[in-house]
Amino acid sequence: MVLAASVVQPTAAPAAPGVTLLADTVLDQSALYFVSYDGLVNNNAFQDALITYNGYQYAAWYTSSRNAVVARRALSGGGWEKAVLPHQLSVNDSHNVISIGISPQDGALHVAMDTHNTRLYYSKSVAGLATQPGSHRWSASVFGAVRRTLGGADLGNMTYPQFIVAPGGALQFSYRTGGSGNGVNELAEYTGGTWRKLGGWSSATGNYTGPNGVVSTTRNMYLHGLTYDRRGRLHAAFTWREGNSRVLCDSGGLTNHDTGYVYSDDRGRTWRNGAGTVVGTTGGTRVSVNSPGLIADPLDPNHGLMNQEGQGADSIGTPHVVISYVPGRFTQCVSNYARQRTENGRTFHVVRNSSGTWTKREVPVAPGSTQRTKLVFDRNDNAYLVMPRGRIVSASKAAGWTDWTLVFDRPSMNAFGEVNIDTSRVAVDGVLSFQYQQRSTGTTPSAIRVVDVRLG
Repeated sequence: MVLAASVVQPTAAPAAPGVTLLADTVLDQSALYFVSYDGLVNNNAFQDALITYNGYQYAAWYTSSRNAVVARRALSGGGWEKAVLPHQLSVNDSHNVISIGISPQDGALHVAMDTHNTRLYYSKSVAGLATQPGSHRWSASVFGAVRRTLGGADLGNMTYPQFIVAPGGALQFSYRTGGSGNGVNELAEYTGGTWRKLGGWSSATGNYTGPNGVVSTTRNMYLHGLTYDRRGRLHAAFTWREGNSRVLCDSGGLTNHDTGYVYSDDRGRTWRNGAGTVVGTTGGTRVSVNSPGLIADPLDPNHGLMNQEGQGADSIGTPHVVISYVPGRFTQCVSNYARQRTENGRTFHVVRNSSGTWTKREVPVAPGSTQRTKLVFDRNDNAYLVMPRGRIVSASKAAGWTDWTLVFDRPSMNAFGEVNIDTSRVAVDGVLSFQYQQRSTGTTPSAIRVVDVRLG
């Protein structure tokens, strides 16, 4: 049974937790800058370019000379140390991001980069780099050669590489094969120092009928994230993008529709809908648009729904999702995606309760952008949305996440669009770090920086 999210208006008398600015530091005064697909290659929200592990924080970006850089700093104090890898960005495409991850089993740092429906570029550090950081001098020499396979595992052409640490310390790798409107989400896993492909788990096939009666037969699932909660459950919220643009009321729109949800209790091997019914297996029968019980919030494709936005799980494993689109009170037919999303796009918080019902609340702070918002929780399960340009909106668990309030807004940062957030640091010390790049023009390089704020 599909349980549609009920729409609840925001309450008055906000009492949301605030944030405290701690620092705003420079990674690179002259980072690579160009705008494509409305984004920057150094700062797309679907990448993990800022992570914390064992007292150190790691960051990645491309320099003005197109070189890939990985840097680290000790959270106890000190500046950023930089290592320039022997790879230069191959094309001016903001999809070709850098994502980094750490495998707890051997302490290696993994770097995946520069791919959009192409084979990736990949490098891995020496073992122990992250588990014994004081024993390793930071330089490019601690990283292996840049190769076109994932440590010998040839995964083919891909987009959206991301690393996820699974319960037990295995490092997983999420990526999409195929393209927009006709693609498959896949997983690989690193254990015992070796990568192996687990296979695809979302289907590109099946029939979807648009509001106008037009049928689309191909699509891809865009993930809002892959999140393990404290109990080891893997949460995945998503939206579908159709391959047939004729399902739209106007060609100026976007074929994304519906917010869906599945979970896995066996590290991504078996996928279940919210009611617990198996709807797919990785490497076997895939989750499809026709699988039962997937929809958390129904929405037709005529509202400019954003893909790959935000999700999280609170301390008891409740899934939360952040989405944005143009509500029906403005139009039932988005005909100019960029303009209407910027002028009339609104952000929504969608949360599932213990009975399986999803509730949706509009956040009373408009994004004013086509771009994405991310979600984190502090130790008390208060929620924080990190919106475009680094603005932060918070809501308290005590109020049932109804008191959304703008608590951080620094126009002086001059941040362009999306930011990269470090969810791993929040769990360590209650500090949210996010990486942003300053707005520039054309291809003029600009500064890339990291902000630290204490939550609560």
